[in-house]
Amino acid sequence: MFIAILSFILVLSLVVLVHELGHFLAARRAGVPVYEFSIGFPFSPRIATLFRSRETEFTLRALPLGGFVSFSHENDEEAEKLFGASPASRALILSSGSLFNMVFAFLLFVPVFMAGEGLSLFSAIVSSTQMVWIVMAETAHLFINLFSGQAGMENLSGPVGIAALAGKAASGGWADLVLFTGFLSLSLGIMNMLPFPGLDGGQLFMLFIETIRNKPVSVRTHQIINLAGIMLFIMISLFVTWHDITKLVS
Repeated sequence: MFIAILSFILVLSLVVLVHELGHFLAARRAGVPVYEFSIGFPFSPRIATLFRSRETEFTLRALPLGGFVSFSHENDEEAEKLFGASPASRALILSSGSLFNMVFAFLLFVPVFMAGEGLSLFSAIVSSTQMVWIVMAETAHLFINLFSGQAGMENLSGPVGIAALAGKAASGGWADLVLFTGFLSLSLGIMNMLPFPGLDGGQLFMLFIETIRNKPVSVRTHQIINLAGIMLFIMISLFVTWHDITKLVS
């Protein structure tokens, strides 16, 4: 059980940090200030500031799950520089997290194919590209079936289910754990591109509406929509977690 929990924390934190690194680097390139890059769950207390680079504080939070980047000061939730950026820059910043997750998964698959199956570098690159495409297509197909009612919530896994899978992958050796990390990174990248409030895809959809209207949506409206999306996402996560626990118990 300890191995499962530790593997879950390490793997989830790694793929989330890769995601946030994508946002961070894209924002830096676009000239949008990032005030915090944190290791740890967003709503947990800050326990340390590791170092500072330009305006960015690199911090450590109390709950070691994932990470986040903040485009606003603690007492300023408007993130004016982000919303004042050009639509192209905002779209790049919002999508870079998922793009980094997909590239990261591809890079993880290559050595597994080379070491595990004895493929040449070129063949491993081809196989990794195919694997990324297959996982993306299957994940997208799953979510389409969920929203259309053709599949049930039992097809999803929450933190408990992911922890159990991470433990099995860790016990199977480094190759299984690396593959699992790649699959999780891809899933996170695809999920975040869904046009759902609170996710990057939801932000991109709002940006698309702004572009069509030729009028920005107010920051307050963004905050309300994102909060509603986060609350709904938490409710879904709790339901999926409960379902994971019942499966494990049975």
